Amino acid sequence: MSRTSRAFDFRRPVAYDDAAKRRFHGRARSQLRQLAAALRLAVGSYDLRSNWGGIAVSGEITLHSDRLYVQVSQSVMGHDTGILYRICNGRKDYVGGPNNFASLDLLNRPEALASRILERCHA
Repeated sequence: MSRTSRAFDFRRPVAYDDAAKRRFHGRARSQLRQLAAALRLAVGSYDLRSNWGGIAVSGEITLHSDRLYVQVSQSVMGHDTGILYRICNGRKDYVGGPNNFASLDLLNRPEALASRILERCHA
């Protein structure tokens, strides 16, 4: 996060609020691009996609490379589990290795999130 930008509140509920959901998805995509850079993933070596879901949920934003799967959402399990990450075997692998979770707050600190992912997943 740059010194001039403010942290985005990924915890602010977006269900039933289309404008808030649009901001959530836009900022999450932006932060996942920064995460990809922190992980030294080359442009084109990963997919970045959004699933808006229904009106009552946040939907998911996913970064999917050949070895890593990271998904962001406002989980019903709480904000501390809003980032799911795991190893995978290719971009068609939607099951992958064991699930790991991190707080949505780490989206505002992509370098710290990258370190955590690399430590846990050996990606």
